[in-house]
Amino acid sequence: MISLALARGRGRVAILVVASLVTACAPSRVSHAALASLPDDLPAQPVELTSASGTTIRGWFAPGRPGSGAVLLLHGIGASRVDMVGRARFLAAAGYSVLLIDFRGHGDSSAARSTYGGLESHDVRAAVEYLHAALPGERVGVIGVSMGGAAALLGPSPLPVQALVLESVYPTIRDAVRDRLRAWLGFVGQALVPLVMGSLFPREGVEAEDLRPIDRIDQQIAPVFVLAGGADRYTTAQEARDLFAHAREPKAYWEVDGAAHVDLHAFSGVEYERRVGAFLARHLHADLDAGSQVMAGPGLAPRAEPEQDAERPARSDDPT
Repeated sequence: MISLALARGRGRVAILVVASLVTACAPSRVSHAALASLPDDLPAQPVELTSASGTTIRGWFAPGRPGSGAVLLLHGIGASRVDMVGRARFLAAAGYSVLLIDFRGHGDSSAARSTYGGLESHDVRAAVEYLHAALPGERVGVIGVSMGGAAALLGPSPLPVQALVLESVYPTIRDAVRDRLRAWLGFVGQALVPLVMGSLFPREGVEAEDLRPIDRIDQQIAPVFVLAGGADRYTTAQEARDLFAHAREPKAYWEVDGAAHVDLHAFSGVEYERRVGAFLARHLHADLDAGSQVMAGPGLAPRAEPEQDAERPARSDDPT
């Protein structure tokens, strides 16, 4: 009896610890002192948006060359727009207008509990509307990392954009929780999934069933580029392939060999800029059509990008 009681007690402690760990991935506010000043090499200005999530969203906007298009950058959970500055530099150098925002409960935006992309989808919508108002006639693309990519898919209707780059995006929130618990605790973590899910939802009116990007990706009208880390344990490569399989054509897939749930731009910078740069140029540049030559990225020579390349999966060892 004593042993049984001790085992049960340890089990309760394990559940509480795991629930705390999962909740810690969604802090009510993530503060970054570096947000007080703009990067010296990014000619941007501060912006403030009102989101239907009930929060004030703050960010940076860097105007680009007319006709080059605009790109919205969406960070992952526990991060901020500072984490997207590397991508912003490469895009600004290529002529794009760039908008970087902090999600609700992150960076300089209003304090709030994260909803893993649910209410954050309103923040994305407000940012896209800002770009359309500030740059009438410009084509708009989105790069969303993890939760940021989920938020781009989870709105009530498809975003009015012309390109979606989705990096390490979970197919369902249950998959995301299960993968993390399994990575942390192995078989024990797998068994705790129902208990942890019950501790997390509902959250701010968002239910777990509301967080299924895999059910929304086929509704998108914009071309989609799905990126995944080949060694990612939090959003597995197979889950990314499943997400890609549900997307409409035209679409592209790139699996980055050796990458975990990390910043894929930092992990594979030159190849990232070549592939993502080509995809965005094809769909956002006003003077380019499918099949014409596009810039593969800053410092790289133009190369032909036939539309058929965007319609098939491409692994990181693919020479195209």
